[in-house]
Amino acid sequence: MRRQEKAERIGEVLDELYPDPPIPLDHRDPYTLLVAVALSAQATDKKVNEITPRLFAVADPPERMAALDPAEILELIREIGLAPTKARNLWTAAHQIVADGGEVRPDWAFLESLAGVGHKTASVVMAQAFGVPAFPVDTHILRLAGRWGLSDGGSVERTERDLKAVFPRERWNDRHLQIIFFGREHCPARGHDLAACPICSFAATKKRIAAEARPRRRTAGPAG
Repeated sequence: MRRQEKAERIGEVLDELYPDPPIPLDHRDPYTLLVAVALSAQATDKKVNEITPRLFAVADPPERMAALDPAEILELIREIGLAPTKARNLWTAAHQIVADGGEVRPDWAFLESLAGVGHKTASVVMAQAFGVPAFPVDTHILRLAGRWGLSDGGSVERTERDLKAVFPRERWNDRHLQIIFFGREHCPARGHDLAACPICSFAATKKRIAAEARPRRRTAGPAG
């Protein structure tokens, strides 16, 4: 099956399963979304949504975040992975936003200049806060794009380019959310029956299905 034809069939399945995919991170404006996405690296959306209400109560808008000490921010987000680094980045980014006028705006260069904000975080904010077509690639999307043969999965950058090439621009914002939900709910990394999967059954190659069906060889321990 050609890659474009495969992408169209995948899109049909995803649209049926997730016709109106919700944004998984709780937020109320572009700034709080930016903060939530920055916190979500190496953390679950569930944990971020548990942490952000008390953080936003004292650190929204960015002027209030900047007025805190990084140690105070750390105390509020301590349960999140990489909390010390994230606390410092949130404090620094808040100062950068305040110096720029106090608003998070739909500008790629501006967003990617903020402390702790890379291309993926900027893409999420552009797509979900401002409706600008973007295709953020997280671990689920990287994994499934490779499993489905839509990209070689060699890098986030390559995967983003490949997915943008096969899905219509006007569907990018929904499509990336749909793939994330599908990966979480239907297509785990291990212990998954590709042949019975509503997408892998036609998208994954027979070689890929056979390879993932083989039991993993155990690594022998040191000789006693």
